[in-house]
Amino acid sequence: MIALLIRDLRLSLRAGGGFGLGLAFFLLVAVLVPLGVGPEGGILARIAPGILWVAALLACLLSLDRLFALDFEDGSLDLLATAPLPLEGAVAVKALAHWLVTGFPLAVVAPALGVLLNLPGPGYLWLVVSLILGTPALSMIGAFGAALVVGVKRGGLLLSLLVLPLYVPTLIFGAEVVRRGMEGQAVTVPMALMAAITAGAAGLLPFASAAAIRINLRQM
Repeated sequence: MIALLIRDLRLSLRAGGGFGLGLAFFLLVAVLVPLGVGPEGGILARIAPGILWVAALLACLLSLDRLFALDFEDGSLDLLATAPLPLEGAVAVKALAHWLVTGFPLAVVAPALGVLLNLPGPGYLWLVVSLILGTPALSMIGAFGAALVVGVKRGGLLLSLLVLPLYVPTLIFGAEVVRRGMEGQAVTVPMALMAAITAGAAGLLPFASAAAIRINLRQM
């Protein structure tokens, strides 16, 4: 599993479809939003939690179409399906690699971009916490969507249509954690709900993703 994780991390960094692309998109959104809505600090502070979470969500979505596509094209996916390592474990490792090159870096740089959106001081900690807790669910849900469209030519649009509705609960609770945190309110309920989504996705979706991959490979 560690070898597969290292392999996927190297491929993601070499292909340039994860780390750099996601961070660049995140930065562009944080820069363009103030230019579009104006420099009014009150407005920016009010919309900052939602904007930062939407930007993180879309940044995670950018590289999902390559999560299994490259392995499918070179035949590695067939080897993974028949390897001693359960396919469910391989899916989980790939989702972890995706999070390490997208979700985690976004959480690290998010406070710096929060400055551009005039995010109030108490919100920075909760922004990082919510992204670290919620973005693994985005990667795991994205892996499930990518498994459904394995082998589909130009499946990127279809993948987006499948995954985006499933991202909505995480988006709502993540932005709510930041909003409540910057206003000094209790964050227990949205934090617990977001943690439940992440735990449920990590526990169930590897099995659903592996089943989807096996079905798609039989039909090829």
